[in-house]
Amino acid sequence: MEAARECDVLVVGAGIAGAAAAAHLAPHRRVLLLEAEDAAGYHATGRSAAIWIQNYGPADVRAFTAGSRAFFERPPAGFAAAPLLRRRPVLFLAPEAQRAALEALLAGGVGLAPLPVAAALAMVPALRPGYAVAAAIEEDAFDIDVAALHQGFVRAAPGALVLRARLREAARRGGRWEVAAEDGRRFAAPVLVNAAGAWGDAVAALAGATPLGLVAKRRTGVIIDPSPFAVADWPLLNDVAQSWYARPEARTRLMVSPADETPLAPQDVQPDELDIAIAIDRMQGALAIEVRRFERAWAGLRTFTPDGSLAIGWDARVEGFFWCVGQGGYGIQTAPAAGAYAAARILAHTPALAAVEPARFGGA
Repeated sequence: MEAARECDVLVVGAGIAGAAAAAHLAPHRRVLLLEAEDAAGYHATGRSAAIWIQNYGPADVRAFTAGSRAFFERPPAGFAAAPLLRRRPVLFLAPEAQRAALEALLAGGVGLAPLPVAAALAMVPALRPGYAVAAAIEEDAFDIDVAALHQGFVRAAPGALVLRARLREAARRGGRWEVAAEDGRRFAAPVLVNAAGAWGDAVAALAGATPLGLVAKRRTGVIIDPSPFAVADWPLLNDVAQSWYARPEARTRLMVSPADETPLAPQDVQPDELDIAIAIDRMQGALAIEVRRFERAWAGLRTFTPDGSLAIGWDARVEGFFWCVGQGGYGIQTAPAAGAYAAARILAHTPALAAVEPARFGGA
């Protein structure tokens, strides 16, 4: 039998969560980043059209989002060849039935301002008169170059990435984890980090930990040609209820989503024809854009904990097992701060944040 490849920390899952944690650990520990697929970030990370929005997600997510901004604005030297951020305001539109929800959003948000509907029409000429009775804008939001961010983290842990390493078994013996991939390769380390996204509960069960109750949900995106409108400088726009959103893509196209959250078993998810139709229908209710056909569509999995907040911390019952899951739709914008926090917890450099402790679910 081939000897196990030894390191200090095994990170299972090379999406944005695992890559960010590995990058922050790499200066201090020997790390291996085990990825089941042929490429890192294949499922959720590689299908994300991310934007940095301060007013998005629960309180813990907003804190990690705010804590990530400095990294996005000034990444380490050599981390990326181009800026990670590009300014993209977020426009919130309120039909009559969502007027009260908009008022609540303005009351509880940070950096949000009311916007006259006439100003919204000037920003987005395709907006149908009468669709919105009120609007708000978050000026301080940004597109994120997801590929550059993810690859920067992978490069920051040189030699750590191991592809096609889907786990077959994991056991703790003599103070260390011994894991085997389906192809027989073996790895060992004192610490096992579960950053497996939608497969997080399956990895936990393999290691003898109690699953958290993670739920993977499908999110669909559709690319359309918005001609004759020039959309490059449009904001991301959505209704306050978040039943649809649209944002410019590749300067001349528009990405439209029905903001779907369909629970699914972990899988290589594909777009559903009904969701594509719903996305276009909801968008056309707000925007006077004719769509004869869509150019392409995709779907990705966004994985949530039972309470919707992140789960980053040690398992309360299984020694050396660390959770880094439940990123939902927030994994990209929180990655720098969440990865730094995960590394600091593993290195025992920082106390636990109760809001993201996996033990809050009782089984962990």
